[in-house]
Parts: sequence; structure tokens; C-alpha cells
Amino acid sequence: MKFLRSFYIHNTFFKYLACLSACFILSYWIKPIYPIAWVLTLLLIGFFLFDIYLLYGTGSGLKAKRKLPKKLSNSDVNPITIYFETGYSFKTYISLIDELPVQFQKRDFNFQTSLVKGKKKNFDYEVRPVDRGEYVFGNLILFASSPLKIIKRKFVFQKDQMVPVYPSIIQMQQYDFLAISNRLTAIGLKKIRKIGHTQEFEQIKEYVPGDDIRTLNWKATAKQRQLMVNQYQDEKSQPIYSVIDTGRVMKMPFNGLKLLDYAINSCLAFSNVALKRNDKTGLIGFSKNIETYVPAIQKTTHLNTILEQLYNIDTAFTDSDFGLLYGHIKRKVNHSSLLLLYTNFEHISGLKRQLPYLLAMSKKHVLVVIFFENSELEKLIETDAEDLQAIYHKAIAEKFSLEKKLMQKELEKYGIQTILTKPEQLTINTINKYLEIKARGLL
Repeated sequence: MKFLRSFYIHNTFFKYLACLSACFILSYWIKPIYPIAWVLTLLLIGFFLFDIYLLYGTGSGLKAKRKLPKKLSNSDVNPITIYFETGYSFKTYISLIDELPVQFQKRDFNFQTSLVKGKKKNFDYEVRPVDRGEYVFGNLILFASSPLKIIKRKFVFQKDQMVPVYPSIIQMQQYDFLAISNRLTAIGLKKIRKIGHTQEFEQIKEYVPGDDIRTLNWKATAKQRQLMVNQYQDEKSQPIYSVIDTGRVMKMPFNGLKLLDYAINSCLAFSNVALKRNDKTGLIGFSKNIETYVPAIQKTTHLNTILEQLYNIDTAFTDSDFGLLYGHIKRKVNHSSLLLLYTNFEHISGLKRQLPYLLAMSKKHVLVVIFFENSELEKLIETDAEDLQAIYHKAIAEKFSLEKKLMQKELEKYGIQTILTKPEQLTINTINKYLEIKARGLL
């Protein structure tokens, strides 16, 4: 049974049969071809048996291994590597099939190559998951054939390998490196001109052109007989909470990724940057109930706690209760904090229903409401209308786009900070706003 499960006929064998059939047909009119056709038939049978011997009776066959990372990064391109080698003494032709997780919906994976004895080869490919959770890779299947290409032998390796897909770790590492090297502006993050300075004194240093003359330290200047200035730094260890709306409004997909996943990826990258800058970070997830709460703490290991909580967040198909959120923050968040609220409003009437709760939160805390532009509508607005129906669709799209800007103005009118952003620019714009608030000393 084991032999039968691994035994396959090569496609080339059917070409040989087609040629033999043509010889027998032609022999009906050309008699000398008939004995030649039988000789070729016997040769094919002999080669068939010899090919079985080559693949099953010689060498140690094929070896293969799939190398997966411990975690896949959601919404990013993740590399997968397959290593394989042959134990046959002849040149081996290999067909490789990797059974990808069902989430990718890819059923045409097939890689063709050849190997000689003593040589190893690796095959690299990439996957881009768009959902968090467990991804199960099925069988790693290799078909080996000899230069005769009459039969194929099947080899199966590494059945059911599971790898979890976490929020975008690659994106987090990218911003982590830039935050440490203080090169956040290299990827488009704005330099924020500081208005005044915060109250945390750092050191006294020698004056250089460009320093704020209001920070001159006259006592130190008299003592050193040269101009000396006080140097200040941003206040540290301030509590910052990422508040993620997990209601049905966050189910909307753009470029294959839900708004909720954009928010989760942004939250992870931002939390990492804030921790590197010695602020406390926390997490609140809510919809109809408070589903996630992580108090703001300033520890490097705290990022792992946030990562695990973000991994388990999912969208609930319910309307979010902002009143419940306000009550929870009033009870649990006692110190003045920066609240980054990831949500979405499609109609100004929806915003006005929640506005009293947003105003209540903004009285004690610095509230930043983050909601999304509809990038599909923006594409429609930029497209030239060629008929009456297209004009109608474009007018409706412009109405919705204008309503988003009106919502932003409505919030700013009451002193609430806002970010209206395209989904793919969410992380950059969020970190920009954080740097701006820190620089202006609003927190």
C-alpha cells in the first residue's frame, strides 16, 4: 500500500504511448512499421520497470524541510524557505507542492527544479496574511522523477505545521529602529517645532547659536564667564492609552485588510515608540462591552503583554457603547492621560450621538479621535465622469468626503484633537500627532 500511495505516472509516459499508438495506426497502411512498433512497446515496458527500480531501489530518495518563522506578521510580506536535497545518484527532476493555509486561497502552488547527487537547494517564496489567527500549513509534497520521466515517486514531509499570525511585527520593528536612531523624519514623520519647553530640567550646557535665549542661566554664565543655557527634555512616564473600537464600523476592509487590523498594527508600532521614549502605554478594547483592558505601564516587557492582547482582539458585529467606555475610563484611568481613540464615523449624525461622551472624556484627558477617509470614494472622486450615472456617483462620493471633513471640524471646534487619515497612513499620522502633542506640552 505504501508503494501504491507514492507511485504516479509521469505525463511524459502518455506522450510515449501516443507515439506508440501512432506507430500501430500507421502500420495498417505501412506494414514494416508493425514489428518496429512492437519492439518500441517492449522497450517502453523495459524502461518502465527500470525507472521503478531507479526511484525505489537505489539511493535514499529526497529530503525536504519547510522553515517557518515563529510568528507571521499581519499585512506584511513574510518570507518562507524550503530546503531540499536528493540521495539519488542520477539527475533528479523535482516538482514541489506546498499546501498553503486555507486563508490564502491559493491552490496552484507548483515549483519545478532539478538536482544532482550531493547538491542542496532552497526555494524561497512569500506570503501576505490579512487576518490574525492560526495558520496551518499542510503537507510539503515532492515528486521525484529520473531522466527517463516515465514514473514519479511521491514524498511527503512536515504535515500540519501551525504558525500564528500576529499584528504587524515587521512594521513595529521598522519604527523601533527609527525611534532608537532618532530618524523618524526619514520616513515622512514631521519635525515639530516646539512651542516653549516642558518643565523637566535635563542639564546646563554651553550656549550655541540657535538656542532659545530665554533659557539663559545667568548664574552659570557668571560662574563660567561664558553664556550657559538650561536644557529641557520632554516629560517622561506619561500615561498613554490606545483605545480601539471593535464594533461593526471597524469591519470595513481596504486593500484586503479590515480597519480594525490597521488600528491594531498602528497601536503596536506606536506603543513601541512610546515605550522607547519612556512613556507609559496601555490598551482598551471596547464595543458593546469592555473586552480588553491593559493598564498603562512603563516596562520594556510590557510590549509583549500588549502584543498578546492585540492578537486576540476581534471585531464584534454590534454598535459600540461610548457611554460604557466613558464610565470605564472614569473609574480606571485616574491620572490625566493621552487617549488615542481608533474608531470610524461614516455620518455626522453618528458622531453627534457620541459627542457628549467624547466631550466628557476630553475634560480630564487629552483625547485624540482617529477615524478614516474612505479611500475607495477618493478614487471615485478623482476619476473623470463620462456619463450621467458616473456624475451622480461622483456627487454622492464628494458629499460623503465633505461630511468626513465636517466631522473633523466639529470635533476641533470643541477642542478635541483629531486625525482623519487614509488607512495605509495611519501609523505615520498617529506617531506624528503623538510627537506634536509632546512637543507642545499639551499632556
